[in-house]
Amino acid sequence: MLTRRTVLDTALRLIDAEGVEALSMRRMGKALGCDPMRLYRVAAGKDDLLDGVVELVLSELRVPAPVDHDWEGVLRRTAHSFRTIALAHPGIVPLLVTRPLATPLAMRPLGTLRPLEALLELLVGVGFDERGALHAYRLYIGFLHGHVLNELQERVLDPDEPDDLLRLGLHRLPVKEFPRLRALATELASYDGRRELEEGLDVILAGLRRQLDRTSPGEGL
Repeated sequence: MLTRRTVLDTALRLIDAEGVEALSMRRMGKALGCDPMRLYRVAAGKDDLLDGVVELVLSELRVPAPVDHDWEGVLRRTAHSFRTIALAHPGIVPLLVTRPLATPLAMRPLGTLRPLEALLELLVGVGFDERGALHAYRLYIGFLHGHVLNELQERVLDPDEPDDLLRLGLHRLPVKEFPRLRALATELASYDGRRELEEGLDVILAGLRRQLDRTSPGEGL
């Protein structure tokens, strides 16, 4: 039986293997061994498939309940979960970042809104007012999107090359025009996505902590 979940799982596997550009109703029909017209019974078209795949991937993201008001720990664990999902499905990352922008908030698939609802509930629960919680969410999720996009761009041209400049292909850049980039070859070659995420979270959470202290003084959160 052809179900929506079967179709979305197949679409995700196709994107993981060949990228978003490979997704089409014809390719999906071939992968599922059926007439592509049958797919329209469970998906209105390619846009519906893309929205469904984003919802499917985001369903893997769980926002844990806070223990002893440790909202910062929750945001750290959620961030690392998001990164893990993104690295497992790199072809989906551009969709995770841009697909929601193509649809008004109230018209997005419900599964894409559940992490937003859970994070807003967390932030309001520890003392942010509603506006502050929304601002904190936007800052946090914007950082996560930027981080995973940047990490996926950190590609090594020649992993077996011992010289960092050659390994990254930076030797091709004109010396006089890009001295800073060339000088950063060793740092770029030793990029550690997990460490970079933690360092960025330190900055984001420190700012949110100060904001929370200003809005709820004396509560000890």
